[in-house]
Amino acid sequence: MGMFTAGHGITVFAESRPYEVTRHRHPAWKLVLPAGGHVTVGADAGAGAGAGVLVPPRFEHGCGTSSGFVAVFLEPWRVPGAAHAVRPVWLDAARTRRMRDALGPQLDGAALRAELAAFAGPPTAVDARVRHAVRACGGAARLDEVAADVGLSPARLRTLVRTEVGIPLGTLRQWERLRTAVGALVEGGTDIAEAATAAGFADQAHLTRTVRKLVGRTPGSLRRGGLDPHAASGCRLQPDERRGP
Repeated sequence: MGMFTAGHGITVFAESRPYEVTRHRHPAWKLVLPAGGHVTVGADAGAGAGAGVLVPPRFEHGCGTSSGFVAVFLEPWRVPGAAHAVRPVWLDAARTRRMRDALGPQLDGAALRAELAAFAGPPTAVDARVRHAVRACGGAARLDEVAADVGLSPARLRTLVRTEVGIPLGTLRQWERLRTAVGALVEGGTDIAEAATAAGFADQAHLTRTVRKLVGRTPGSLRRGGLDPHAASGCRLQPDERRGP
């Protein structure tokens, strides 16, 4: 299968083989960087194929690759124009290679963000209370407690996030919880029900619905049992020219 790592503002998922996901809509920018193959995005608008692609938040689409790949998810404000972006941005082979090289085998998020900023522009300025609220909403954190931390009522905090980012806080809250659950599944030692509870989901079914809705996969497809040992060790993924979707 692949590997997963997450930190403030960035989530990286890698597969050492071609893969396809069903239609979904995530609240983050998604950068797909195939290892020598191509990526295909299927949607009513913005469909196409290319060496790499940058998919905007809340763009509903299916996605597949013809080789191993790295998918990078970034907070909405990391790329300018999230609230108004309506279709994917395609990358040529040279740009895709530069971004993969910037990320490197050690998954250097700072270097990748610098390369992305050179391509798309610097991150959008966003209220510090928004950044804190989004990052604090993962796990079982209560919304009223998060709002109190930044000196706002829950209603005012929701309005601020929607105004600044263009995405409901509830959706971003689901995304942060999903990152926590996926990390537990990929790292191993946790079953799906335990991962769901630890991340603040009501139950396993709730987690399953959320994974399908936001990333187009099932929790079972993310479990450690199928991990590729080279990907998990942090080695650079090698091109795989088998045909995919």
